Amino acid sequence: MKNKKNQKKIIILLLLLMLTTGCTKTLVDKKGNPVKNETTGQNLTENILCRPTDKDTIKAYEKNKKNIEKLPECTEFKANSGKYEGLWTSIFIKPLAFILLLLGKTLSSYALSIIIISLIIRLVAYPVTKKTAMQSEILKKAQPEINRIQKKYEGRQDQDSMLKQNQELMAVYQKYNISPLSGCLFSMLQLPLFIAFFEAVQRTPALFEDKFLGLQLGTTPMIGIFTTTWYVYLILMIIIALSTYFSFKMNMAGTSGNINMNMMPTMMSIMIIVMALFMPSALGIYWVTTNVFTIFQNILVKRSKEQNGKA
Repeated sequence: MKNKKNQKKIIILLLLLMLTTGCTKTLVDKKGNPVKNETTGQNLTENILCRPTDKDTIKAYEKNKKNIEKLPECTEFKANSGKYEGLWTSIFIKPLAFILLLLGKTLSSYALSIIIISLIIRLVAYPVTKKTAMQSEILKKAQPEINRIQKKYEGRQDQDSMLKQNQELMAVYQKYNISPLSGCLFSMLQLPLFIAFFEAVQRTPALFEDKFLGLQLGTTPMIGIFTTTWYVYLILMIIIALSTYFSFKMNMAGTSGNINMNMMPTMMSIMIIVMALFMPSALGIYWVTTNVFTIFQNILVKRSKEQNGKA
């Protein structure tokens, strides 16, 4: 119980941190309309962390009287560059941007730096995320008992029956040491990381100006599908859709019997796909990387459980 309370407190603190400190601001013209890069169609960010190199981007900032001369070159950006903007920016955004820039400069590809940093973060978090994957496998063992209880009280909506059903279900959860919300908790923990990557990309010109396999990292798939390389954005969206669905599906495995829970992978996949259409392609690369890691992690956990069961 203490672990559950601590996890909830961490999530609440992270959300409060994001809501009460600095965040990405869109550059607007005199009429209040978002300023776009004419080449990529991307909405430009007002509070960028370093100086852009793309001529069209520089012109857009100069035209809208945004002074970028005092900003450091992206190759010279440090985690403590610029003025203090709040805890969220100082602790998460700037350090993340600095690491992405440093590794991207070394690899000559900022997209590869996003992939590698995403994998490193997931490896560090592996002990925690592994427990979620283990829960899915344990749920499969408990599912016959859960189904039996649900069938026993099927169609009985009176308060006494619903109370008894919940009590019997909780007894099963305690018997197998199951946390029913573990899959949802895992999804919630990804939110701060997703927002941190989003802001780091949006506020760092070197990241959103870079290209990878035909993708302009700062361009959204919604804009990209109207360019000459429309097919690479379509492929990215397909990969996002498939990896998201299977990632959620595997994390929710063993929760059959509840219609709402069965629909969760599909609902979450649709929501992510719609969001991905309007997010920079760099975020799509990050999301696919984390999904693929999750899928392989679940496969490894499942095989480990099967081998231990045979032993």
